[in-house]
Parts: sequence; C-alpha cells; structure tokens
Amino acid sequence: QVQLAESGGGLVQTGGSLRLSCAASGSFFRVNNMDWYRQAPGKQRELVAIITSGGGTNYLDSVKGRFTISRDNAKNLVFLQMNSLKPEDTAVYYCNAWIQKSKVDIGMDYWGKGTPVTVYP
Repeated sequence: QVQLAESGGGLVQTGGSLRLSCAASGSFFRVNNMDWYRQAPGKQRELVAIITSGGGTNYLDSVKGRFTISRDNAKNLVFLQMNSLKPEDTAVYYCNAWIQKSKVDIGMDYWGKGTPVTVYP
C-alpha cells in the first residue's frame, strides 16, 4: 500500500524557519510530481509548491523567495524549507504526489495526513 507521511511541522515565531519532510513508502514503480499544499482554518486548500521528477519547480506567489521545495528521488522524499515565516503561513501542510504503481499504470494522486504549522507574532 502506497503511503505519504509528513513530518517537521510545529510552532514557530514570525521570521523563523521550519523544514517539512514527506516520505513516500510502499510498493510502487515511480513517483512523479510531488507537491505541498496547505489549508488554513476556514479556507480552501491551496497549492504551495510543486516539483517535477526532473527538478522543475513552481511556487505560490506569496511564498516565492521564502520557501524552497526540493526532493531526493533515490529515497522518495520531498522537502519544503520555509524561511521568514509569517502568521498567514499558519495552516496544515499536506504532501501530495502522483505515483505509478507499475510501468503500465497511469498513476494516481496520493495524499499525506498533513502536518500543522503555526506561526505566532
């Protein structure tokens, strides 16, 4: 069974940093795009950052220059380095990945359970 598990969330003061990690585990052929989403209380889930299997990246405008997404393909890990954190970054952060279970499988989306990030003034 394919699973994604996030870690690294917590409580941090404004201006501080956190590094989120997400590990894909189970039996699968390939992990394609890996993304970080977040959902703040009372708001819709939004895409924060995406990284392709080739390392191409894209970011939500409000986090550009502060957040960096990276991945370790050999270990099926994705990271989100978050610097200069602001109270508006407070949310539950979710890992998402498009994973193929076999070479002929078109793949599907998988989600982690989320890790909370709270930024206080």
